Amino acid sequence: MQKKFWIDKELDEMNIYEWELLCDGCAFCCLHKIEDEKTGFIYSTNIACKMLNLEKCICKKYKTRTIAQPKCLYITPDNIKGLLKWLPATCAYKILSEKRELPFWHHLISKSKETIHKYNLSVLGKVVSENEIPEDKWEEYIVTWENYFYITP
Repeated sequence: MQKKFWIDKELDEMNIYEWELLCDGCAFCCLHKIEDEKTGFIYSTNIACKMLNLEKCICKKYKTRTIAQPKCLYITPDNIKGLLKWLPATCAYKILSEKRELPFWHHLISKSKETIHKYNLSVLGKVVSENEIPEDKWEEYIVTWENYFYITP
């Protein structure tokens, strides 16, 4: 693997291994969203997919997630542009699609998958499982990204 492949390649030029390495493990894509049918606006909730291990902030069945959870969103180079509206500004896929540099806390830079949690940039400790909240109550759990991010270098 090229040392800094994310600098030399466009998102659609990356192989599956490189693509997966970009994921910073924030798990924001594991949160349920609610779409306003009239406006098309997408709201995020702090309700996590039941497959998310809330203590470790990782999917319990990552490799088979789309089988275990058919509604699981699989981010790809083909669908990334359509997701940019609701992905947080800190998402590595969004950062690179906007031609920005990966930040110091990203594990490819910091060399630690824990840095994202250390700087409070993941859902770790901020979400509840969908198993705990009836779907007709999800609107009560709508949040904004500002509720989550406290970036301190």
